[in-house]
Amino acid sequence: MFPLNPFFPPLLKDGCSRINAAAPSLATSNKLSIVPGLSLPGSPVDITKCWSSLSSVEGCVAEIFKSVFTGKFGSVGSTCCKAFSDVDSKCWPHIFPLNPFFPPLLKDSCSRIEAAAPTHK
Repeated sequence: MFPLNPFFPPLLKDGCSRINAAAPSLATSNKLSIVPGLSLPGSPVDITKCWSSLSSVEGCVAEIFKSVFTGKFGSVGSTCCKAFSDVDSKCWPHIFPLNPFFPPLLKDSCSRIEAAAPTHK
C-alpha cells in the first residue's frame, strides 16, 4: 500500500505529528513504573508501591509472570505468595489490566500453598 498510494506518506506524517504533540513527554514524567507499560495513564494508584512487595522478594515477579503465561501456579513459592497477598486490592487492575481473573486464581492457589506450608515455631 505504501509505495502505491501517493497520499499515504503525508497522511501518516500528519497523523503521527498529532499523536506526538498530544502525548506527554517521558522526560517530564517523574514517576517510572517497575514494569513498563502496565501502569494506566492518569492512575491515582502509585504503580511503584503496587509492585514493591512483589519486587522485594527474589524471583517473585518472574514466578508470577510465569504463572500468567503458563496458567500453572506450581512455580509460585510460599514467600512469593505471602508478598502477593500483601498487595493492596486496588493495585490488581493496574498490575494485570488485561487479565482480571488472574489475581483471584493466584490468591486461591496461594491460600492452599500457605495452608500446606509448615509453620516455624
